[in-house]
Amino acid sequence: MSLDPALRQRIDTLLQANPVVLFMKGSPDAPRCGFSAKAAGILSSLLPRYASVDVLEDGEIREGIKVYGSWPTIPQLYVKGELVGGSDIIEEMFDSGELHAALGLPAPDRTPPAITVTPAARKAIDAAMASADGAVLHLSVDAQFNAQFKLGPARGHEIVADADGLRIHLDPASAPRAQGMVVDWVEDMRGAGLAIRNPNAPAPVKSIGVKELHDRILTGTIDVIDVRPASGRGIAPFPQPHEVLDDASRARIEALPKDVPIAFICHHGSSSRRAAEHFRSLGFHDVYTVEGGIDAWAKEIDPSVPVY
Repeated sequence: MSLDPALRQRIDTLLQANPVVLFMKGSPDAPRCGFSAKAAGILSSLLPRYASVDVLEDGEIREGIKVYGSWPTIPQLYVKGELVGGSDIIEEMFDSGELHAALGLPAPDRTPPAITVTPAARKAIDAAMASADGAVLHLSVDAQFNAQFKLGPARGHEIVADADGLRIHLDPASAPRAQGMVVDWVEDMRGAGLAIRNPNAPAPVKSIGVKELHDRILTGTIDVIDVRPASGRGIAPFPQPHEVLDDASRARIEALPKDVPIAFICHHGSSSRRAAEHFRSLGFHDVYTVEGGIDAWAKEIDPSVPVY
């Protein structure tokens, strides 16, 4: 299958303008398939920003990129105009450190983390591993510090932590996030399972009502960031001092001190929670999402703000 010259030029221009481009389903903040989520999660752990293309929003690119690089599946990662591969290759290169080198980054720290596994948890894990022929124990800790254990073949190049004889395999991003983790086994009215205490995890995103937000704005004890698109901000501008989160401001806002109290506001509260979770993953400790968004502000605080 030949590629239309105009479409080839579109892809060429995109790759020339951006040193790192991930063609994926969805966006890094909202991936729409598991393979895209894995690829974006790895890249986001290494780079503060990179270009991404949602192929579900562009049918021409979705089919054309498969022909362009003779690679039949999505996601696809390009670095400096060269095809790296899909999610499995990205993961393999990440574990080995080859991806760091391709991106011009220092080699990953391969120091195994100190992990404590209580006797009760060890008993449960040993029982599970006894029936998993040849499998090893993998632990992943994502950017939101959600931890997941699974059994599977060793991938090679992983970092292996020794918890009193229990070998735990981790990727280079998960290893530092797991430092000092305690794994326990709990049984209560909700059932039984592993319970993880991670001292590195930032405080969870908190909800704040518009009345409390109003009071804290008046006392100057919180910063507000509007994450709505320009169209929404144009219809109903937030009337109090605030920042706008967009491509131009993102780097500056992400560089703020990590202890600054930040409240994210959107139309109804969904986009603000996603933004708050992203900033939490960057290490911000005091992060809020505004319940009900600008809609609640208009109805409960300032009726001069249009409802849309």
